[in-house]
Amino acid sequence: MNKFKFLSVALLTTATMVQAQDVDQAKKTIDAEQYDKAKSMLKSIVQANPSNGRAAYLLGNIYLKQNVTDSAKIFFQKGLMGTEGGRLNYAGLGQIELDNNNAAAAQANFDQVLKDVRKKDTEEYIAVARAYIESDKPNYKKAIEILNKAKLANPTDPQVQLALGDAHYGDKNQNEAYSAYRNAFQADNSLIRAKVQLGVLLKGAKAYTEAVKSFNDVIATNPNYGPAYRELAETYYYWGNNEPKKYNDYIKQALTYYEKYMTLTDYSLASRMRHADFLILAKDYQALEVEAEKMKQIDKVNPRILRYLGYSAYENGNIDVALTSLQDFIGNPSNKIIARDYMYLGLAKLKKANNVETKTVDAAMFNAGVADIKKSVEMEITMTNDLSEVGKKFYEQKLFKEAAAIYEIAVTNVNSKNYLLDNFYLGNSIYYDNTRKDVVKPDPIALQKADVAFGKVIEASPTTQDAYIFRARTQRLLENEEMIIKHYEDYLKVVNEKGKEEFDKNKPKVIEAYNNIGASYANTDKAKAREYFNKTLALDATNAYATESLKSLK
Repeated sequence: MNKFKFLSVALLTTATMVQAQDVDQAKKTIDAEQYDKAKSMLKSIVQANPSNGRAAYLLGNIYLKQNVTDSAKIFFQKGLMGTEGGRLNYAGLGQIELDNNNAAAAQANFDQVLKDVRKKDTEEYIAVARAYIESDKPNYKKAIEILNKAKLANPTDPQVQLALGDAHYGDKNQNEAYSAYRNAFQADNSLIRAKVQLGVLLKGAKAYTEAVKSFNDVIATNPNYGPAYRELAETYYYWGNNEPKKYNDYIKQALTYYEKYMTLTDYSLASRMRHADFLILAKDYQALEVEAEKMKQIDKVNPRILRYLGYSAYENGNIDVALTSLQDFIGNPSNKIIARDYMYLGLAKLKKANNVETKTVDAAMFNAGVADIKKSVEMEITMTNDLSEVGKKFYEQKLFKEAAAIYEIAVTNVNSKNYLLDNFYLGNSIYYDNTRKDVVKPDPIALQKADVAFGKVIEASPTTQDAYIFRARTQRLLENEEMIIKHYEDYLKVVNEKGKEEFDKNKPKVIEAYNNIGASYANTDKAKAREYFNKTLALDATNAYATESLKSLK
């Protein structure tokens, strides 16, 4: 019996050690972003030993990363019954509560994780901090506060330092993040993630050459570490956006690295979705449509695939498919809708509304599209960066009312790189819309918006002469004689200051300014009026308007 008892204890100890090794291997697989493979490993562990709460916690976290909250919750709740790391699952449940805006319930779960933590333990602190970091609504400062407690317990713990690096990075404290990542790697040089994150900091600082070197150093030591290739891809993407002349070459390089990353993951649906997200950034919509179709074959009911089908269909000219896909996706209340979803739906409606052949616009469909674009911008102001070209297409078709509606949304972002140009086109669109042949009476409210738009251009760029002349023309429609004179005179001043060549090049507009200033003075200051009409005749002796106006002033 004693031998039997000894053998049973030995077998149990061996089984526990094997499972611990399996969990460690699963952690490495998660770190390599091979999520389906890791899920399979962890499910086997949980099935073989339901008391392994740590495996259940890791499994639930993968589902959270993949936005499958229901499955995550099931495994966290199962994990609570485990004797090995069971209370870690409260951290996962707490993260779900944070995502649901239930701070009190989240705190109650976190209290359970940290209850009776032993003096040198750090795992529980890291789990709670990770919940704050990974939440849909992250609280990096709270994570740092918790990790500092773990740091007191074990200052050299590499996982504590890695988590601190992530928290400081999220909190935009680059120096502290760098220090923590460096400490993590020095404490454990097998922790490749920490070294990769040092490169991420360089990428964020736009030190692209140094970032590429850093990631290549990682690959030299471990050529099969997939995340390094993904970071290389993203670095070349950002580099291309910062050096437009090299954009095409760098995007090609980025896509090559991302394909390499994909070969080192498990081609799971989650990996394909991340790939699809990158293809959107790289604007490779042909490849995106192919990827979306592959995802559809893997999981026909996953709603997120509709997003990728909608985006790629719009960019590839399949407007009806885009509309159907995006309306179905946004119409599902369980989906997490992002600003770009509404932007693409709005753009698809604008395209559908605009009949280029008949040169007509379906007003109801157009207005619905504008409403969706406004929702997009309300969710994320940088979405306005997509609108300049959209407005320009309507402008070039002489659909000025529609162009103005787009530019009016675009200029709500004062930090947009296109802010001045968008204001100029907004003003022009309103002006031209009010000079159509079928306009009985100009719209004074709209014209005031045009005047404000031109004023913003002038304020930021005082030498933009056409902003003055269009502002003067706008005031002419408003019949504001004082402002007509002011803005035409400002136009003349800017042109004259640029020299004779610029003056001669703009002679027709100079004559326009002289004649309109003269006309505005005609009822209040005849001498001034004659002065400006004579300036016109000095440039164009046969100018009929100036000639007739001078006769009427006698």
